[in-house]
Amino acid sequence: MSRSLSRRERYSQATKTALLAAATRRFADLGFAGTSLEDVAADIQATRGAVYHHFASKTALFEAVFQQLETAAMERAVAAAAGAPDPWLAALAALNVFLDSCCDPVYGKIVWQEAPIALGWHHWRESEEEFSFGLVEQLLGAMMDSGIMDRQPLRVTTRIVFAILGAAGVALADAPEPDKHQVKAEYTEVIRRMLVGLRPASATTAQAAS
Repeated sequence: MSRSLSRRERYSQATKTALLAAATRRFADLGFAGTSLEDVAADIQATRGAVYHHFASKTALFEAVFQQLETAAMERAVAAAAGAPDPWLAALAALNVFLDSCCDPVYGKIVWQEAPIALGWHHWRESEEEFSFGLVEQLLGAMMDSGIMDRQPLRVTTRIVFAILGAAGVALADAPEPDKHQVKAEYTEVIRRMLVGLRPASATTAQAAS
């Protein structure tokens, strides 16, 4: 049986949740450089010591926010793929959800614009791969296994598609708000056409409009 949390533990958990929410707002509005731990603490009427109790540094706090956003985005993509009737539509559903996430100003700013600065480019890339490379590989592998996509070196194909998705994420994060819908539509069409090109000739002819 799970143990009930004490009042102190519940308070600590609530404080951590509030700090993450406040930090998310600060990082999205002011960026990593423009955010201080004092301001985050002040937003929830806590002390700087309360921040350090949960996070060793501003970088650690940022990484927790980054991980929270990426976890939620990947969960949405996985759920969308799981609800599709076949691997091809599963890949397109996951792609749509991913690009929608990149259109979100908070996700776009923190994950694509601020994270390379706050975490360092190499650590950011490693983190991106940790969250999403496996899902891309799984979706591509399912299409190959089902015959929807020609058999290709899976690791190489995943690496290429993963890089393209990264380019789309950056483009959507950088796009002005009024242009995001159009940019998303353009990237969706180009990526879809590229995936169609990896399909067997018979399937490409029959379902190029899917």
